[in-house]
Amino acid sequence: MDHSHMDHGGMAHEAGMDMGGDRCNMNMLFTWDTTNLCIVFRQWHIRGPGSLVLSLLAIVAITAGYEALRAAARRYEDRSASSSSRQHGDGLLPKPNSSPTYHHDQQTQQQQQQHHQGENLVTETTPFLPTTGRNSNPGGSSSSHLLDDHPSHGHGQISQQARLVKSVLYGAQNFYAFMIMLLFMTYNGWVMLAVAVGAGVGYWFFGGAGTRSYKETACH
Repeated sequence: MDHSHMDHGGMAHEAGMDMGGDRCNMNMLFTWDTTNLCIVFRQWHIRGPGSLVLSLLAIVAITAGYEALRAAARRYEDRSASSSSRQHGDGLLPKPNSSPTYHHDQQTQQQQQQHHQGENLVTETTPFLPTTGRNSNPGGSSSSHLLDDHPSHGHGQISQQARLVKSVLYGAQNFYAFMIMLLFMTYNGWVMLAVAVGAGVGYWFFGGAGTRSYKETACH
């Protein structure tokens, strides 16, 4: 039976639809074409002007969120540094004329001076063998007592907690930065512009007065 006269146009059309109808278009060169553009994930598929506009707005928000995360990390860094320096100053440097420990230390120094002045005088109360060790200090406490009043164990715990939080923030920033890099690597001009606009918007809202306006040439 001869089937040469049968029309295969419909079958070819269906095969073409199956092969390229709804596939992600992967570009390795710069382009403005958004036909079947997939952004990072297969599910993020651009199928028309509406989805393109919504996707670009989402990219602007995502990139601005990265700047917000960086600003939060900077604020925590500054707050942690100021807290650490304040605790260090309060724990090791007594404030003059404002702390009972300071007055106690002054009395101890006076007792030590009196002890050194009278150590060469032999009286009825002078012991036959001089005492040694920690009990020889007439004040019973000196700078070591000052350090005991302010142990560094709590400060170490606070430092470890701050280090943990900063490590989490650092990892989150790197993950965020590499995800933005993947957005840029779609090689689509509209997506690249959205990334740049989002970075500028994020700096405007979250940059602050003391933030540098230049960025190192690195993905993070």
